[in-house]
Amino acid sequence: MEFFLDTGIIEEIKEAALLGIVDGVTTNPTLIAKTGRKQEDVIREICQIIDGPISAEVIATDYEGMMKEALVLAEIHPNVVVKLPLTEAGIRTCKELSDKSIKTNVTLCFSVNQALLAAKAGATYISPFIGRLDDIGQNGNDLIAEIRQVYDNYGFTTKILAASVRHAFHVREVALIGSDVATMPLSALKALYKHPMTDKGLEAFLKDHANANKK
Repeated sequence: MEFFLDTGIIEEIKEAALLGIVDGVTTNPTLIAKTGRKQEDVIREICQIIDGPISAEVIATDYEGMMKEALVLAEIHPNVVVKLPLTEAGIRTCKELSDKSIKTNVTLCFSVNQALLAAKAGATYISPFIGRLDDIGQNGNDLIAEIRQVYDNYGFTTKILAASVRHAFHVREVALIGSDVATMPLSALKALYKHPMTDKGLEAFLKDHANANKK
């Protein structure tokens, strides 16, 4: 499974990049707004740090506006993936961009039917928001499993990108289900390598080593 970092903060991306396991980055208008910078400038800088898919989202809600913004974003760098909302205009734009061999990430997915439409439109990625489903009492992991089954049934090549990942348990669950990608905040990425037994074992090893050297 690929690991994407869900952030627009350059310092976080640089820190995560040092691990050597980050495959890409996803951003959205909310994350970009936190930086106080223009989206194009942030995306361009991210592309210099991570050599992988970098999602940049359109702001327009109509087809013409989405297409205009998408073409500008796609020109920033070959690794840019144009992020589109799962709306009628978004699906139409996705199909048009796919026909032009421009990579797309269809976002704000909350149902299997929506994921099916995105795959039919040739989306490179579909982003089911599992955390937001959990927030309203639904199981976001069930949606990942259902999309996985439908995509496998018909051989769709659209990659499932588990989004709205909140913690390490989400990552574990979507990995077991077969999600192609999980995009997560830096806190969730760091939590993946933390375990109290690891810390306890390391402490014991170091203590034994110190005692042995005293002898």
